[in-house]
Amino acid sequence: MSKRGMLIVLSGPSGVGKGTVRKAIFEQDNNKFDYSVSMTTRKMRPGEVDGKDYYFVSKEEFEHEIATGGMLEYAQYVDNYYGTPLKYVNQMLDDGKDVFLEIEVKGAMQVREKVPDGLFIFLTPPDLMELRQRLVNRGTDDLDVINMRMQTAVEEIEMMQNYDYAVVNDEVSEAAEKIKTIIRAERWRVKRFLPDYKKQLGELK
Repeated sequence: MSKRGMLIVLSGPSGVGKGTVRKAIFEQDNNKFDYSVSMTTRKMRPGEVDGKDYYFVSKEEFEHEIATGGMLEYAQYVDNYYGTPLKYVNQMLDDGKDVFLEIEVKGAMQVREKVPDGLFIFLTPPDLMELRQRLVNRGTDDLDVINMRMQTAVEEIEMMQNYDYAVVNDEVSEAAEKIKTIIRAERWRVKRFLPDYKKQLGELK
């Protein structure tokens, strides 16, 4: 049986560039982890692909998954649901693959409770004014929604203390490289090796 994989969680406030940084990481050839596609009820944005960027579903379909225990985590954010289908994550982890999640902060805290040995990375903007400008430049939300997102962002940044690492997204390429460095180092943490060696020592006694 293969060793169970490591769960890697990247999250941060809306507009910080989680999707852009994640894409920069996965465009490189030397990745040793799989991306778990999230599910959402929000409308597809230009250039996005169903099943690649998100699984785009109706509110009724999403709530059915919640009711039947099909979500590892989920959150309702600015009138839309976002979440991670449990079945696909467990399948990949059981196959010994490291799984990369790009999710919202509330969802990450749910995963923290269920998978405490995961690796949790918080992507943060250089400052709040820069974050607001990114939301404005994105051009997908009106002013009221942007103000709601900024209010939520302040609350989310205060939750940074619940993560293992924080990375400032100033330059996308640099942020992506820092995250990959963290993941490489995390694989060699003693806590990830010790259980296997304890098992082997027990078999020798």
